[in-house]
Amino acid sequence: MIKDLGRQEKERFYNYLVTFISENKAEKFNRIINDRTRYITIVMEDIFQPHNTSAVLRTCDCFGVQDVHIIENFNKYQVNPAVALGSSKWIDLYRYNKLDDNSADCFTKLKASGYRVIAATPHQEGYTPESLPLENKTALVFGTEYDGLSETAIKMADGFVGIPMYGFTESFNISVSAALLLRALVGRLHISAMDWRLSEEEKLDIRIEWAKNVIKRSDLIEMDFLKKIKE
Repeated sequence: MIKDLGRQEKERFYNYLVTFISENKAEKFNRIINDRTRYITIVMEDIFQPHNTSAVLRTCDCFGVQDVHIIENFNKYQVNPAVALGSSKWIDLYRYNKLDDNSADCFTKLKASGYRVIAATPHQEGYTPESLPLENKTALVFGTEYDGLSETAIKMADGFVGIPMYGFTESFNISVSAALLLRALVGRLHISAMDWRLSEEEKLDIRIEWAKNVIKRSDLIEMDFLKKIKE
Protein backbone atom coordinates (compact mmCIF):
# COMPACT_ATOMS: atom_id res chain seq x y z
CA MET A 1 0.00 0.00 0.00
CA ILE A 2 1.23 3.49 -0.88
CA LYS A 3 0.31 4.84 2.56
CA ASP A 4 2.79 2.40 4.11
CA LEU A 5 5.73 3.68 2.05
CA GLY A 6 8.39 6.07 3.29
CA ARG A 7 8.35 9.71 2.25
CA GLN A 8 10.95 9.38 -0.51
CA GLU A 9 9.04 6.54 -2.15
CA LYS A 10 5.78 8.48 -1.82
CA GLU A 11 7.42 11.44 -3.55
CA ARG A 12 8.62 9.13 -6.33
CA PHE A 13 5.09 7.78 -6.70
CA TYR A 14 3.57 11.27 -6.83
CA ASN A 15 6.10 12.36 -9.46
CA TYR A 16 5.14 9.25 -11.43
CA LEU A 17 1.43 10.07 -11.14
CA VAL A 18 2.05 13.63 -12.30
CA THR A 19 3.19 12.31 -15.67
CA PHE A 20 -0.40 11.19 -16.27
CA ILE A 21 -2.02 14.59 -15.62
CA SER A 22 -1.69 18.03 -17.19
CA GLU A 23 0.87 20.58 -16.00
CA ASN A 24 -2.00 22.94 -15.23
CA LYS A 25 -3.67 20.39 -12.95
CA ALA A 26 -0.40 19.61 -11.15
CA GLU A 27 0.26 23.33 -10.63
CA LYS A 28 -3.24 23.74 -9.24
CA PHE A 29 -2.66 20.90 -6.77
CA ASN A 30 0.56 22.56 -5.56
CA ARG A 31 -1.13 25.93 -5.16
CA ILE A 32 -4.34 24.81 -3.46
CA ILE A 33 -2.68 22.41 -1.00
CA ASN A 34 -0.91 25.35 0.70
CA ASP A 35 -4.24 26.74 1.93
CA ARG A 36 -5.68 23.41 3.04
CA THR A 37 -6.31 22.88 6.74
CA ARG A 38 -7.30 20.28 9.30
CA TYR A 39 -7.23 22.84 12.11
CA ILE A 40 -10.97 23.30 11.60
CA THR A 41 -13.14 20.33 10.71
CA ILE A 42 -16.86 19.84 10.17
CA VAL A 43 -19.10 17.20 11.76
CA MET A 44 -22.63 16.50 10.47
CA GLU A 45 -24.89 14.42 12.67
CA ASP A 46 -27.72 12.47 11.00
CA ILE A 47 -28.45 15.01 8.29
CA PHE A 48 -31.79 14.01 6.79
CA GLN A 49 -31.59 15.81 3.44
CA PRO A 50 -28.53 14.69 1.44
CA HIS A 51 -28.44 17.82 -0.70
CA ASN A 52 -27.70 19.87 2.44
CA THR A 53 -24.77 17.65 3.34
CA SER A 54 -23.49 17.76 -0.23
CA ALA A 55 -23.70 21.56 -0.18
CA VAL A 56 -21.58 21.58 2.97
CA LEU A 57 -18.97 19.40 1.25
CA ARG A 58 -18.77 21.96 -1.53
CA THR A 59 -18.42 24.76 1.02
CA CYS A 60 -15.65 22.93 2.87
CA ASP A 61 -13.67 22.48 -0.34
CA CYS A 62 -14.12 26.15 -1.23
CA PHE A 63 -12.79 27.25 2.18
CA GLY A 64 -9.94 24.72 2.23
CA VAL A 65 -11.32 22.49 5.02
CA GLN A 66 -9.91 19.05 4.29
CA ASP A 67 -11.84 16.76 6.66
CA VAL A 68 -15.57 16.18 7.08
CA HIS A 69 -17.03 13.74 9.59
CA ILE A 70 -20.43 12.14 8.88
CA ILE A 71 -22.38 10.58 11.76
CA GLU A 72 -24.97 8.06 10.53
CA ASN A 73 -26.98 6.93 13.54
CA PHE A 74 -30.26 6.79 11.59
CA ASN A 75 -29.70 8.48 8.23
CA LYS A 76 -27.19 7.11 5.73
CA TYR A 77 -25.61 9.78 3.57
CA GLN A 78 -25.04 9.53 -0.18
CA VAL A 79 -23.24 12.29 -2.07
CA ASN A 80 -25.53 14.28 -4.35
CA PRO A 81 -23.27 14.91 -7.37
CA ALA A 82 -25.47 17.71 -8.74
CA VAL A 83 -24.95 19.68 -5.52
CA ALA A 84 -21.46 18.61 -4.45
CA LEU A 85 -20.08 19.33 -7.96
CA GLY A 86 -17.15 16.96 -7.51
CA SER A 87 -16.04 18.42 -4.17
CA SER A 88 -16.04 14.98 -2.52
CA LYS A 89 -12.97 14.14 -4.65
CA TRP A 90 -10.92 16.82 -2.93
CA ILE A 91 -11.82 16.33 0.75
CA ASP A 92 -11.57 13.41 3.16
CA LEU A 93 -14.85 11.93 4.44
CA TYR A 94 -14.98 9.98 7.70
CA ARG A 95 -18.15 8.01 8.43
CA TYR A 96 -19.34 6.79 11.81
CA ASN A 97 -22.00 4.07 11.48
CA LYS A 98 -20.74 0.93 13.26
CA LEU A 99 -21.93 1.48 16.84
CA ASP A 100 -25.16 2.13 18.73
CA ASP A 101 -23.98 5.65 19.58
CA ASN A 102 -21.88 6.84 16.66
CA SER A 103 -22.02 10.42 17.90
CA ALA A 104 -20.11 9.56 21.07
CA ASP A 105 -17.64 7.53 18.99
CA CYS A 106 -16.99 10.48 16.68
CA PHE A 107 -16.61 13.07 19.45
CA THR A 108 -14.37 10.81 21.53
CA LYS A 109 -12.02 10.25 18.59
CA LEU A 110 -11.93 13.94 17.72
CA LYS A 111 -11.12 14.92 21.29
CA ALA A 112 -8.39 12.28 21.42
CA SER A 113 -6.91 13.94 18.32
CA GLY A 114 -6.82 17.31 20.07
CA TYR A 115 -10.05 18.85 18.78
CA ARG A 116 -12.34 21.06 20.81
CA VAL A 117 -15.92 20.06 19.92
CA ILE A 118 -18.11 23.09 19.31
CA ALA A 119 -21.83 22.56 18.68
CA ALA A 120 -23.50 24.97 16.27
CA THR A 121 -26.92 25.84 17.67
CA PRO A 122 -29.11 28.90 18.24
CA HIS A 123 -30.62 27.32 21.36
CA GLN A 124 -27.65 27.47 23.75
CA GLU A 125 -25.72 30.37 25.22
CA GLY A 126 -22.37 30.48 23.52
CA TYR A 127 -19.90 32.21 21.26
CA THR A 128 -20.39 34.14 18.04
CA PRO A 129 -18.22 33.37 14.99
CA GLU A 130 -16.10 36.39 15.93
CA SER A 131 -15.63 35.49 19.61
CA LEU A 132 -15.10 31.72 19.34
CA PRO A 133 -11.58 30.92 20.64
CA LEU A 134 -9.32 29.30 18.06
CA GLU A 135 -6.30 28.48 20.19
CA ASN A 136 -7.12 24.78 19.75
CA LYS A 137 -8.13 22.69 16.77
CA THR A 138 -11.89 23.01 16.38
CA ALA A 139 -14.61 20.61 15.24
CA LEU A 140 -17.90 22.33 14.34
CA VAL A 141 -20.92 20.07 14.81
CA PHE A 142 -24.22 20.49 12.95
CA GLY A 143 -27.40 18.56 13.72
CA THR A 144 -30.43 17.41 11.76
CA GLU A 145 -32.74 19.78 9.94
CA TYR A 146 -35.74 18.86 12.11
CA ASP A 147 -34.49 17.79 15.53
CA GLY A 148 -31.19 19.66 15.77
CA LEU A 149 -28.31 18.21 17.75
CA SER A 150 -28.65 15.02 19.78
CA GLU A 151 -28.41 14.94 23.58
CA THR A 152 -25.02 13.29 23.17
CA ALA A 153 -23.77 16.20 21.08
CA ILE A 154 -25.02 18.75 23.59
CA LYS A 155 -23.53 16.88 26.57
CA MET A 156 -20.16 16.20 24.93
CA ALA A 157 -19.73 19.65 23.40
CA ASP A 158 -16.90 21.76 24.79
CA GLY A 159 -18.78 24.89 23.82
CA PHE A 160 -21.47 26.35 21.59
CA VAL A 161 -21.53 28.81 18.73
CA GLY A 162 -24.47 30.62 17.18
CA ILE A 163 -24.89 33.05 14.31
CA PRO A 164 -26.64 36.31 15.26
CA MET A 165 -30.03 36.61 13.55
CA TYR A 166 -32.49 39.48 13.37
CA GLY A 167 -35.58 38.00 11.76
CA PHE A 168 -38.53 35.78 12.67
CA THR A 169 -37.01 32.47 11.50
CA GLU A 170 -35.11 30.76 14.32
CA SER A 171 -32.27 29.21 12.35
CA PHE A 172 -30.39 29.16 9.07
CA ASN A 173 -30.30 26.22 6.68
CA ILE A 174 -27.42 23.89 7.65
CA SER A 175 -25.43 24.59 4.50
CA VAL A 176 -25.85 28.34 5.01
CA SER A 177 -24.79 28.06 8.67
CA ALA A 178 -21.67 26.12 7.69
CA ALA A 179 -20.78 28.68 5.03
CA LEU A 180 -21.22 31.65 7.38
CA LEU A 181 -19.20 30.04 10.16
CA LEU A 182 -16.40 28.86 7.90
CA ARG A 183 -16.15 32.24 6.20
CA ALA A 184 -15.61 33.88 9.57
CA LEU A 185 -13.37 31.25 11.17
CA VAL A 186 -11.17 30.42 8.18
CA GLY A 187 -10.77 34.13 7.55
CA ARG A 188 -9.55 34.56 11.13
CA LEU A 189 -7.07 31.70 10.72
CA HIS A 190 -5.58 33.20 7.58
CA ILE A 191 -4.68 36.45 9.31
CA SER A 192 -3.49 34.78 12.51
CA ALA A 193 -0.08 33.52 13.59
CA MET A 194 -1.49 30.07 14.43
CA ASP A 195 -0.03 26.95 12.84
CA TRP A 196 -3.16 25.96 10.91
CA ARG A 197 -1.63 24.63 7.70
CA LEU A 198 -0.96 20.98 6.87
CA SER A 199 2.38 19.32 7.48
CA GLU A 200 4.54 18.50 4.45
CA GLU A 201 3.73 14.81 4.93
CA GLU A 202 -0.01 15.54 4.93
CA LYS A 203 0.32 17.69 1.83
CA LEU A 204 2.07 14.89 -0.03
CA ASP A 205 -0.49 12.26 1.00
CA ILE A 206 -3.39 14.46 -0.08
CA ARG A 207 -1.83 15.39 -3.42
CA ILE A 208 -1.36 11.68 -4.11
CA GLU A 209 -5.05 11.06 -3.47
CA TRP A 210 -6.05 14.04 -5.61
CA ALA A 211 -3.95 12.78 -8.50
CA LYS A 212 -5.36 9.25 -8.16
CA ASN A 213 -8.89 10.68 -8.22
CA VAL A 214 -8.41 12.31 -11.63
CA ILE A 215 -6.48 9.52 -13.36
CA LYS A 216 -8.40 6.68 -14.95
CA ARG A 217 -7.47 3.27 -13.51
CA SER A 218 -4.99 4.81 -11.11
CA ASP A 219 -5.19 1.52 -9.23
CA LEU A 220 -3.31 -0.17 -12.06
CA ILE A 221 -0.67 2.57 -12.02
CA GLU A 222 -0.28 2.10 -8.28
CA MET A 223 0.08 -1.67 -8.66
CA ASP A 224 2.69 -1.20 -11.37
CA PHE A 225 4.69 1.22 -9.21
CA LEU A 226 4.60 -1.05 -6.15
CA LYS A 227 5.72 -3.98 -8.27
CA LYS A 228 8.66 -2.03 -9.66
CA ILE A 229 9.98 -0.90 -6.26
CA LYS A 230 9.84 -4.49 -5.02
CA GLU A 231 11.93 -5.80 -7.90
